[in-house]
Amino acid sequence: MSVSIHPTAIVDDGAQLGAGTRVWHWVHISAGARIGEQCSFGQNVFVGNDVLIGNNVKVQNNVSVYDAVTLEDDVFCGPSMVFTNVFNPRSAVIRKDEYRRTLVKRGATLGANCTIVCGVTVGEYAFIGAGAVINRDVRPYALMAGVPARQIGWMSQFGERLALPLNGNAEAVCKHTGVRYQLIDGSCICLGQ
Repeated sequence: MSVSIHPTAIVDDGAQLGAGTRVWHWVHISAGARIGEQCSFGQNVFVGNDVLIGNNVKVQNNVSVYDAVTLEDDVFCGPSMVFTNVFNPRSAVIRKDEYRRTLVKRGATLGANCTIVCGVTVGEYAFIGAGAVINRDVRPYALMAGVPARQIGWMSQFGERLALPLNGNAEAVCKHTGVRYQLIDGSCICLGQ
């Protein structure tokens, strides 16, 4: 499968795009970007030089993936969500040597208009609600909402809310897939079928 690039998009020489990746209207992908297979970049997306993106990542319209951001496989970036890379920016102060790395792990969903403050790790299959502001690490499978975001529940890999308490020990089943999950001392793990 070949890469599909819309005529209005700019993909700088040196950028690496995997097979089957689609680049839509008015996208700019910088020379140092490394992008996996089967990704999709919606209208008006920017991807910086020091960016690593895995396979099957969906970046919706109006998202800028700045330097020092890594998106693992199967990450979903909702429309107009925001990444940062400097914690305390000032126009008159150059801080390019102070970028804080951000890691979004496999299968995570970043809802529309949410903000991911630099320097955090968003755990596997975490689900960040629309408009939430993430300013600290997020546990795998955590459902986060609010400003600043707080955990309000747990989500399955399929994207269904799990009937689990926030902490303690318990088990739940994804109603859609039948996959079992276990909460052990406040950490959620997938047990499979």
